[in-house]
Amino acid sequence: MSELQARIAAATSAAMRARERDRVKALRLVNAAIKQAEIDGRKPGAERAALADQEVVAVLAKMRKQRQDSIAQFAEAGRQDLVAIEESEIAVIEEFLPTALSADELQAKVAAAVESAQASSMRDMGRVMGALKKDLAGRADLGAVSRLVRAALGG
Repeated sequence: MSELQARIAAATSAAMRARERDRVKALRLVNAAIKQAEIDGRKPGAERAALADQEVVAVLAKMRKQRQDSIAQFAEAGRQDLVAIEESEIAVIEEFLPTALSADELQAKVAAAVESAQASSMRDMGRVMGALKKDLAGRADLGAVSRLVRAALGG
């Protein structure tokens, strides 16, 4: 079990003891998503493969993105009750994600990646994004990163 998974398990136990029903529900969803990722990543005939912290962060980032998409759809449909539920789940998920980068920090990371990859055109975008994806997992929206890289490469 990774350090991040241990923190999530401890938070789940604490929320159960404190009888925080909504928080427990959100943490159980997180645990279920992590377990599913472990099962999906295992080799045939092997036990569940333990995830590293970086992989857990990717699962959490995916969960946050799903909930943000749901919020947009629920808000459009006028379902503020469901929006509130999704927002509370995002708040719990974000407790375990690394702190997000500011716009200036993100711009600096993109510039450094473009320089280190010696990228000069849009053909090099895959190399730059590959390098950034590892570094920015859970710390930035990769769609926004892609737009910054595209702008940096003149695309």
